[in-house]
Amino acid sequence: MKLAVTAASGQLGVAIVNEAIRQLGSQNIIGIARNPEKAVHLGLEIRQGDYNNGEEYQNALKGIEVVLLVSGMDAPEKRIEQHRNVINAARTAGVRKLVYTSIFGKPGKCAFDPIILANRQTEQDIMDSGLDWSIGRNGLYLEADLEYLDHYFKDGKISNCAGEGRCAYTTRDELARAYLDMITRDELNGSVYNLAGETITQQELVDAINLVYGSDLKFESMSVEEYRRDRTAAHGDVFGTIISGIYEGIRKGAFEIDSDYRSVTGREHISAAEYINWYKLNH
Repeated sequence: MKLAVTAASGQLGVAIVNEAIRQLGSQNIIGIARNPEKAVHLGLEIRQGDYNNGEEYQNALKGIEVVLLVSGMDAPEKRIEQHRNVINAARTAGVRKLVYTSIFGKPGKCAFDPIILANRQTEQDIMDSGLDWSIGRNGLYLEADLEYLDHYFKDGKISNCAGEGRCAYTTRDELARAYLDMITRDELNGSVYNLAGETITQQELVDAINLVYGSDLKFESMSVEEYRRDRTAAHGDVFGTIISGIYEGIRKGAFEIDSDYRSVTGREHISAAEYINWYKLNH
């Protein structure tokens, strides 16, 4: 098998590439990146590929059997066309199978809807492509919270508008293992899988952090509007709305979804407490 991983210089792309090297060997993997120099450290062939340039992607996918398409990070309406460039290039280049890293969530509940719906459109485009396919819907990254631990410890609290809502979290390494199963096991073709671990509340997340670190963090619940103002002041209207929309979604049950992780990988997803403990030992 010749596998190509798109956005290979990004955090999820790197995790998937590393797992693919472990399982398949670097000689069977091609990394594709908009800026190839940012991916040379991976130790495998890197090809130029910009989601905005379909012709460039046709060249990048020559000789490739399976493509792992990592969802783009642009505005939702732009992502749809960018992903279509890759899908069309895959068809033209003779790719057999496309695996896509989508995102989970129930639309109609929060300001994160445009990103959920853009991913659903790409899912449909892939289903209609005529290629073999397998789609994963990623849970929210637990790493995103742990990278803010110093800030949380300084403030003595985690503050957001999630309330008592439950959310299924995941990690990039756990996702990488699931995606390699989806890449290599054709019996998983033709289905969409929710890839995440247990559902937890923000208070349960705080409790797990306190247990591992011996800290005394509190959870401060904010209103949706209060948190939106706070995040847009910190990150601007676009990203502030996205971030606050995620926690609004947690509050309204958009991310309380049953996981298919075990059916894909044959094992349980690592728990939040286990991962937090691993994170403490390795950072």
